[in-house]
Amino acid sequence: MLDNLPANTLPQLLRRTTLSAIVVGAVGFVVAILVAPALSALGLVLGVGLAVLNLRYLDRQAAKVELKGEQSTKAVRRQLGGKTTGRLAVITLIVLALVWLDAPLGIGIVAGLVLYQIVFVLNVMRAVAGQGGVE
Repeated sequence: MLDNLPANTLPQLLRRTTLSAIVVGAVGFVVAILVAPALSALGLVLGVGLAVLNLRYLDRQAAKVELKGEQSTKAVRRQLGGKTTGRLAVITLIVLALVWLDAPLGIGIVAGLVLYQIVFVLNVMRAVAGQGGVE
């Protein structure tokens, strides 16, 4: 689906997603401060931050794979998949430990990660719709 988009769409999408997530995270922080424990608001900001860092690492990793020239799709998936899976496993373990140690903080981090994913999906839908939708 994203293969048909112009080459400059992905960097714009990542930039827009990061900025949108920061704005949504700031609004979420204010709302969480008003209705939830302060640690959950901090967790929400940390969750959005973790998601942004994960995206930046993935972007750098993908750029390194492209620099190596022609490779099979399977080799590229293996390179990207292993490190990405490891990174997500570490994030998951940290979040689960924090939920266990301090529930408001851990749940706030989960909420921040979820908010980021929602913003990402909405931005992808916007980019696809802007290019004429899915054929």
